[in-house]
Amino acid sequence: MNCENKVKCKIQSKKIGLPYDIRKEKRKPSYHCDICGKSFCREGNFTTHRSIHTGDEPYHCDICNTSFSHKSHLTNHKHIQTGEKPYHCDICGKSFSEKGHLTTHKRIHTGEKPYHCDICGKSFSHGITLTNHKQQTTQQHINCI
Repeated sequence: MNCENKVKCKIQSKKIGLPYDIRKEKRKPSYHCDICGKSFCREGNFTTHRSIHTGDEPYHCDICNTSFSHKSHLTNHKHIQTGEKPYHCDICGKSFSEKGHLTTHKRIHTGEKPYHCDICGKSFSHGITLTNHKQQTTQQHINCI
């Protein structure tokens, strides 16, 4: 199978998506990095990877001409430039310019706290809160010694 992510169903004669792990194993990469030897099925992934070696920023903002090494960074930048907020919370309706901000926001509603302190076991909904907690905890511990 090539980099195509679908396989023809012999019974119903229609294309169906394969589970991610099967797709990943079956694809043949057609883009190869001459510098480190890594291979990629998708041109976009290869372009992004290549910029690690070259420092290239092939994605350009047509509004302000800023350049980016990752297409997703350009997309986020354009949302900010235009004021577009395409990611909406289905619980409260709040909108965000970046998908990651929506994901973090949803933790308010779910109570999810995926960041855990390995010193005291306390959990946090934001990574930066854990970082601040660890810095304070470490500083307090040093002051006690």
